Parts: sequence; structure tokens; C-alpha cells
Amino acid sequence: MKPRPGRFVPGLLTVSALVLAAVASVTVFAAPAIEEQQQPAAKEADAVRDRRFLESKTDLFLDVVDLVRAEYVDEVPIDSLFAGALNGMLRSLDPYSQYLDEAAYRELKADTEGEFGGLGLEVSVKGGFLHVISPLDDTPAARAGLLAGDTIVKIDGETTREITLAEAVKRMRGVPGTVIRLTVMREGESQLREIPVTRDRIVVRSIKESKLLEGGVGYVRISAFQENSAADLEKALDSLDAQGMKGLILDVRNNSGGLLSAAKEVAELFVPEGKLIVSTRGRGGKKEVLFVSKNPSPRRISPLVLVADRGSASGSEILAGALQDHKLAVVVGEKTFGKVSVQTLVPLPDGGAVRLTTSKYYTPNGRLLHEVGITPDFPVQGQETASAKDPALERALEIARGPLKS
Repeated sequence: MKPRPGRFVPGLLTVSALVLAAVASVTVFAAPAIEEQQQPAAKEADAVRDRRFLESKTDLFLDVVDLVRAEYVDEVPIDSLFAGALNGMLRSLDPYSQYLDEAAYRELKADTEGEFGGLGLEVSVKGGFLHVISPLDDTPAARAGLLAGDTIVKIDGETTREITLAEAVKRMRGVPGTVIRLTVMREGESQLREIPVTRDRIVVRSIKESKLLEGGVGYVRISAFQENSAADLEKALDSLDAQGMKGLILDVRNNSGGLLSAAKEVAELFVPEGKLIVSTRGRGGKKEVLFVSKNPSPRRISPLVLVADRGSASGSEILAGALQDHKLAVVVGEKTFGKVSVQTLVPLPDGGAVRLTTSKYYTPNGRLLHEVGITPDFPVQGQETASAKDPALERALEIARGPLKS
């Protein structure tokens, strides 16, 4: 390999030099931590300084690429090195920011169509591990016994340590009818579980169940927030009203979210006109966006109880926060997952895209939701089993039928 003019030969670079270069770059990048408090002139000077720094390190980056291509034990395609560099930078920010190549971007766009092949499992990456947010109702994952809070340590025998969300989704999807083996670590258990799951076509229904319980209490389970969720919920509530509904339980357990617009529209059915439903704030609390109810005739249902668990995330937390802050409902169950941030998808010229976290959600009272979640008014642990009733639903029904008791 011929050295480029003015550059060193990568094969001659010492390990100590590489370490020092890495430490230097970390130190310089850590400096602009208070840029939102600086005056425009100072911020402009910082921008110029940072640009010069990046330009000075471009050659260093290319030198490391040359070193890997010349000396690494296995041959690595240049496009894989490039994608790895971008993903390494974005993964250092949070588990949700990532680079998507053209194929991964196509897969992500397919998710919005509402039907896809896979397991029916919502996952997240925390601390370098793959965690289950929730299994979707009536899907292979739910039927196989996977639970919210499970940690998936292996997929088909291969470790998931430091896996990206995009890679996890890619490995779990496949042809319907094929079997995938997930090795799971479950809270409170000392032994790992190996759970075989048969892939299937996944069709998510927004309103999973609607019925009248004893005492005239209505019950609606919302499995996901989709385009028609608010309209479907209205139909369900009209039907329950016709049956003499006297109170309502909204169940969003294992509802990992969906469309922000749909969650807002569902909340708008209950939140009065002019009242805040949720807000988003960008860096330093700026770029605030307010989502305000425009419904002049909201439904007034009392008692209204929302049941949530640690599998409730994103849109479920937005709904729970709005109803709780406006004292329209009480929340029963477990603390929610705490995954409520805004990822902006930016298409790139190469056909891929960058998904970047650009803001976080706050409840009407200004409570941060991301990595915090919603704390229930009436905490209830435990899930329904073959030998025991559903403790959270039993508590919700008790509250919906009579005066509140803490």
C-alpha cells in the first residue's frame, strides 16, 4: 500500500500513538457543553473551532481505515467500515440514534404499513443489552411466553451484547413458519431460558378487546396506536354507552406505542379543548412543540381508570400522563417503560438514512417522560396467570365501581 503524500504509512503507527490520539479527540469534543448559554459570537467562534478540529482529524480517520484494511486479520469491505464508523458515533449518543443503510431504511419504512413478518416483539437496547419492552397481543412472542422486562442475551445462539436495534430486528425477522431460538434472562430467575418462537405474519389490531364488566364498568384494551385508533375507540365507547356503561377501564399494558398523532387523538377524546396533551422540547429545552386538544366536546367518563405496566411505552405514556395530570383518570399497575423521545428520520444521498433523537416528551405538568416513565397512582405488581386472576385489573375494577381507596 502506497502512503498518500504528507501521510504516514499506517503499518508504522504505534499502539501508544493511537491511544493518545483517541484520548485527545475525546477531550476536545467534551468541551462545548454549555453552548446554549453562550453569546452568538462565542458560539460562532466555537463552531469555527470545531470545524477546524474535524478537518484536522479527517486524515487521522483515513489513516485508521488504511491501517485496518492493510493489517486487520480478515479482509473487511470498505462500505462495512464506513457504516461501522457512522453507527459507532451515533450509538455513543443513545440506543435509538442510528445509521441505516439502504436495505435497513427500506425495512424501517415497511414497519409503518401495519403488517410484517416476525415475532411481534417490541425491543429496546439499554446498557448494551437487548430488552423486551412488550410482546404484542396474539403474536408468536406472546404465545411463546415472552414477557415485558425479559433480557434477550442470545438469538439463535449468537450473543446480543452491544447489538444495535436495527441488527436485532433484522435477525429476528424471517420467513413465516421458521423457528428462532431466543435465550432469555428473566428477573428473579437464576437460570437462562431458551424459548423457541415460530415466526408469523404480524398484523396489529389497535383495539384488542371491548366489553362490559360486572357493575356496568366498560373495558377497552388498546394494543397499539395506529391511524384509526381514535375512531375505533369512539365506536367501542358508543357501543358500551348503549349498554349502560357507568365507568371505564382503559388497558394499555404491553402497548409499546405507535403513531404520536394517534396517541394524541385518543387523548383528545377525553382532554377538553385548549388543554395541553403533551409537549416536546429539543436541546436545552428549546424548539418546544405543544400538542393541545381541539375537542370542544370531550367525553366525560367517571370513574376513568387507566391500567399500565412496564411494557407500556411511548404513546401509552403520553396518554397516561395527559389523563393523570388533568385528573381525568387514575393510573393503576406498574411504572411504565420510559421510552418517550422523538427520533427524526433524515434520508441520505446514498439511499440510507440517519435516525437521530432530537427532542423529548413532557406531560402537561412538565414531567419528563423519557427514561422516567409514569408512576401509577395505585401500584399493583403481578400479571394474570393460569392459576390466578389479574391483580391490576381486579384493582382497577374495584376503583371503577366505588370510591377511591389508597
